[in-house]
Amino acid sequence: MQLRRSVLFIFGTRPEAIKLCPLLRKLRSFPELYETKVCVTAQHRGMLDQVLAAFEVTPDYDLNVMTPGQSLFQSTARIIQALERPFAESKPNLAVVQGDTTTTLCGALAAFYKEVPVAHVEAGLRTGDLRQPFPEELNRVLTARMARLHFAATESAAANLRREGITEHIWVTGNTGIDAVLEIRERLERGDLMRSDSHFSRPGKRLILVTAHRRESFGEGFIRICQALATIADRQDVHLVYPVHPNPNVQGIVDERLRSHPNITLVEPMDYVPFVDLMRRAYVILTDSGGIQEEGPSLGKPVLVMREKTERPEAVEAGTVKLVGTDTDRIVGETMTLLDCPDEYERMSRIHNPYGDGHACERIEAAIRGYWEETSGTRS
Repeated sequence: MQLRRSVLFIFGTRPEAIKLCPLLRKLRSFPELYETKVCVTAQHRGMLDQVLAAFEVTPDYDLNVMTPGQSLFQSTARIIQALERPFAESKPNLAVVQGDTTTTLCGALAAFYKEVPVAHVEAGLRTGDLRQPFPEELNRVLTARMARLHFAATESAAANLRREGITEHIWVTGNTGIDAVLEIRERLERGDLMRSDSHFSRPGKRLILVTAHRRESFGEGFIRICQALATIADRQDVHLVYPVHPNPNVQGIVDERLRSHPNITLVEPMDYVPFVDLMRRAYVILTDSGGIQEEGPSLGKPVLVMREKTERPEAVEAGTVKLVGTDTDRIVGETMTLLDCPDEYERMSRIHNPYGDGHACERIEAAIRGYWEETSGTRS
């Protein structure tokens, strides 16, 4: 018989929770194999809690370490110090982290200090520029050096790891975020879940969903983005909905420049389920988010990415995502093309998702099981 192993999931932001909760549930479907514990840092307090509620996950450890206006120095120090107790108490055989946040880096480092193997979900993403995105690119590079198991969403992400000299225990699994969004879409279509507010729908207007919060765009970049959004919203056939990130570097500029526009609705960050419904109903998505670059194509939505570089080139190559940077004229021009050119819209909205088929969690669970069989010499 295979031994029952302890697995500690560590996450702190909404995107991490979206991509790890389906995997957590998959492992919990094998209680004879896995004892799972959840540790959250609450790097995104309110937005994290929304996702935990949607997936009915209660943390075993809630570190709640974030404070308003916290610097990267302070958050990193507080997270790494707070992680000592969960590791000491749960004594995990494996620590699971996801993506590229400060929590990801600290979780991997804490596991390394405790000599616990690290499983990195969504491994191998790279832009090749440590400043874009900042500090996420460095976080994922360093996490890769500490990880023992690498779960890459695509073959190109796996190739990035191999180029860096990481050659063992790499699996191409697809992205667990696609597992999550496809499940939620199906439940919405069946009417099992509450949809987004009806006031987002306006007769005769096409819905444009906006998200923007990247640190590297703070200041002039956000001013240019807001100028572009205001120009697009001057059209009478569109309605922009923008869930605004709570970071004051985002809120201040957005409130000043967009709050009074009649065709723009600014809202608080949305719960995960209504947000998926809003993506499902959108005509076009404008974003600088990483996860939405994966989720949008799975829902058949053209995605314009307001960043200069992306660590997710597969959708760009497939044609369902286009990089537009933070240049006002380019954001406006590419959006107008999608609004006015049916052929271009049809080309970009054709459903083609290079990030997975909704079965990533199954592949990751099988890989973890196989890894333990390989390293322990036991067979189930």
